Amino acid sequence: MPTIHAGPFGRLAAAMVTPFDAAGELDAEGAQRLAVHLVDEGGCDALVPSGTTGESPVTSDSEKTVLLRAVLEAVGDRATVVAGVGSSDTRRTVALARAAERAGAHGLLVVTPYYSRPTQEAVVHHLRTVADATGLPVLLYDIPGRTGTALTAETLLRLAEHPRVRGVKDCAYDLLKSSRVMGESGLAYYAGCDESALPLRAIGGAGCVSTVANVAAPHTRAVLDAYDAGRHTLAARRHLALAPLIEAVMAGQPGTVAVKALLNARGLPAGPVRGPLLDADAVLTARLLEVLDRTTGDGSGEWAPVAGSR
Repeated sequence: MPTIHAGPFGRLAAAMVTPFDAAGELDAEGAQRLAVHLVDEGGCDALVPSGTTGESPVTSDSEKTVLLRAVLEAVGDRATVVAGVGSSDTRRTVALARAAERAGAHGLLVVTPYYSRPTQEAVVHHLRTVADATGLPVLLYDIPGRTGTALTAETLLRLAEHPRVRGVKDCAYDLLKSSRVMGESGLAYYAGCDESALPLRAIGGAGCVSTVANVAAPHTRAVLDAYDAGRHTLAARRHLALAPLIEAVMAGQPGTVAVKALLNARGLPAGPVRGPLLDADAVLTARLLEVLDRTTGDGSGEWAPVAGSR
């Protein structure tokens, strides 16, 4: 059986939405309430504010810092807080990384530069420059479907030589690449796509950075709990039971849109999305709620805690 790493960034991390008020302004108090909910009721041991799900491309640098401070204050030492600081501008990313360190972040999520389509050598230079800028551990974010630039296995292995590059949030949909890098480096791999959480854990992954955890954290965690307790058949069954919700949230519209609709419907802080995204309409929200209720409302004991899990 592969070695199961605890990972430097927790095991179940919620890719937090950024709550806004009715006017579309940052709702720092709402972010605190959501963070506490995800940690204390959802069972998340890590939070990632200002990632893709957090609408980082449309929040200002000052909003990112206010959000980060609010989340850190809310959860204290009960969760690892990894600040999303990636941008397409090396200087801006360095500035965001340093601001996050000053605010007290426990780690940094750094995406590959997007739109510019830099060479692999340029990507290495960018990411090493950011890693050099602070004393915080770095979680690389490999998501070529959004950035247009994949991290090759060779690039990842080069970056793994940096003492502060500690892990990868893997949204590359390339299990062979992930397997090679995991086998040849000490990088902790986190599934960045919910449907990959169990498969990646099964080959030694450290955990997941989950969008669906915003609305179903206990169920997302239950898959990992079952696997880690050696209940592999139960883990597979739970993974399959969660798949319809993952598909409903992530397919057809950005995950942020779906998750905010569900949080709002459940009376939890979320608010509207910012343009260019559009809020879910009543029809979509009703469909999402039906899938959420069907997936998580099972009273059969399917999701009951597993003895020996973390």
